[in-house]
Parts: sequence; C-alpha cells; structure tokens
Amino acid sequence: MGYVAVKGGTEAIRASTERLRYERLKHGVSLDVRQARAGLRGLVDQVMSEASLYDENVAAHAIKQAEGSPEEAVFLLRAYRSTLPRLHITVPIDGTSARVERRISAAFKDVPGGQILGAGYDYVHRLLDDTLMHEEETDVRAWLERWRDASRAQALPNDAGRLDGLPKVADYLHAQGLMEPRENDDTPPDDVTKRALRIPASRSERLQVLTRGQTGTVTSLGYASLRGYGPMLHPTVGELRVAALPLTIPNPLASHENEAVGGSDPTLYADPDDGYYLGEIRITEVETVVPVHEPGGEERQALRFDLGYGACFGQNETKAIAMSLLDQCLEHPDSRHPTHDEEFILMHVDSVEATGFISHLKLPHYVTFQSELDAVRRTHQPDAVSGEEDA
Repeated sequence: MGYVAVKGGTEAIRASTERLRYERLKHGVSLDVRQARAGLRGLVDQVMSEASLYDENVAAHAIKQAEGSPEEAVFLLRAYRSTLPRLHITVPIDGTSARVERRISAAFKDVPGGQILGAGYDYVHRLLDDTLMHEEETDVRAWLERWRDASRAQALPNDAGRLDGLPKVADYLHAQGLMEPRENDDTPPDDVTKRALRIPASRSERLQVLTRGQTGTVTSLGYASLRGYGPMLHPTVGELRVAALPLTIPNPLASHENEAVGGSDPTLYADPDDGYYLGEIRITEVETVVPVHEPGGEERQALRFDLGYGACFGQNETKAIAMSLLDQCLEHPDSRHPTHDEEFILMHVDSVEATGFISHLKLPHYVTFQSELDAVRRTHQPDAVSGEEDA
C-alpha cells in the first residue's frame, strides 16, 4: 500500500526520465565516448576500479550516460559486468614482470632501476590553465608530433633502460632481515562477486573489497588511520608503480585434457610457456612500509617493518596508497580502533551498497512515516489528557 503512488505514477516517471535526457542534451552538445575516454582518464580509471571491470570504452560509455556521476557510472558498469560470461581465469602474475610507466619510492633515493617520475600531478602547479579553454584539435596534433619527435630523438638503444623486470624495494628489506619474508600464495582467491562477503574475511576478500571500494571512502579511512584512529606508526611508501601488466590464460586444450583425467583447477596444470597472451591492463600497485613493535614485555620494544599492499585498475595512486594502509591495519585486527575493525571497514566502503541504501531513502515511505508521525503526536499531547486517561 505504501507504494501505490509509484505504481500509479507511470506518466510522471516517463516525464521524469525525459526531463533527465533533456538536462543531458539541453546545451545541444553530445559528449563523444572517445572524448570521454581520452579527456577524463582519471575518472575512467576510478570507475573501472570501483566496478572491477577493465574496459575503458565501456567505462567511458557509462560516464557519458551517468553525466559524469561516478556512483551512477559504477552502478551501470557493475550491472553490465553481471551479464558477461566468465570464459577463462588468467594465470597468477608476478608484478615484477610489469612494464613500468611510473615508479617512485619515498623510502630510498637510489633504488635499483632508478626513480621514474612518469606522468603525475605531484609536480605541477595547481593553477587553472586558461589555454585549455581555447584548445583546438589542430593544436593538439601539432603538439603530439613535436613530442613524438623529441621522444624518438631521446630513445635509448637496445635494452638500455628497460622498464620491465625491475626489482621490488621490499626485496631489499627482506634481504636485510628487517621484514618478515612472505611466500607466494597461489591459492585460488575467494570471489566476493560470487559469494557474499562474510566476516571474518580472507585476505583475498579484503583486498577485493578495498580495490572495489569507493575511492573517497577508502581515502578518508586511510587518512583516519594516520590521524590516530589506530596505533599505526608513520608509514612510508616503499614503492609505487603505475605499470602495464601482461595477462595470460592457460592453453585451453591442455586444460581440457587435464579436466578429462580429473583435474579440478585448470590453472594448476598450466605450463607457463604454453599459454595465450591476451594483452595488458594498466594498474597502480603500492607497497607501504610500516614500522611495528615486536611483541614482548620489555620496556624498550624492538621494531620491525610490516608491509601493506594496494592495487587498483588504471592510475589511481591516492586510493592505492590508502588501500595499502587499510590492508596493513586489517592484518592486525583490533576492535578498539575503527580502522582495524574488519567489519566496520569492509561493510562501509562499497560504492554501490552505500549509495543504494542511502538513495532508497528517497522512495515513498508513507506507511512507516505515518506510524512514526502518530507516535510523535502522542508524545506531544497535553499532560492533562494523559492524566484523565490514567484516572
């Protein structure tokens, strides 16, 4: 009964959707999907990360349809993702095989392979560039030609300056015995898109939820961990990489042969040299070094380093850093501190879950509100009336 007005408002709803389309087109200009992909790179990367679907064209399409609203674009992209078949599972990837575009370390000035600044907003003035208001495509093409000519002139010969296979900064700390070594774990991860998140969560589930989390929320909670809402000492970005990561799937024919003899996981039988290269995806990967106290009752406790990890689609640096901080926090659960409380963090970072629940408050709640209204009115009745009723 509470939703009769919605059922009976078909014409009003149709008019509302038409008005929505008018608002998108009222300036007489339609945003080209290619332009959205080219000119809104940061937004495209953010939406792909939160939707857990790597497709720049489809993400740009969703952004156009959502008129630039990240939360609406993520909703659209996740809905589209749910319609896609899952045909293959890629083989586990070693991050050192990525082709690096940007690589910085706040821990060491001189790292093997060098600091690679790449493209980043860290080194530019935060001032509006008035020339962008009048930028023409002819100017863009001329600038690109000059830039490419200069790049070809500065190109290094042969394999000099190769940007794949660079060692990790954390390996140095492992070699020095300052950080506990961790073995690679290629156990198939739990999939939060197939099974609802359950607390306590596995680390693979935590990392999935964080990388799918709303960028602003993950950033805010990571910031909170630094401001004292947790016992974390000052962390340092050991290494931040923006890199193109190669994707390979096992040979499907070999997998079928193994399944025929009882194999349950085709990736376990995959020959790394007998697979199919699909292409590359661009990711941001962060390893943050955090000093932690060694357990013990001594007055002066020993310190060691712990590692937090973050990875996101595209160039998504602030979120990846914040994710690495929260990963380290959740590896050491402590209900006294909100940033170390697994349920508090994981249940509140998802963009679609949060916006969906908040947005549902706009729907008709006529019956429930009338009940609340009656209860409030009763509490505001004169005391005399209540006294007569008692008598």
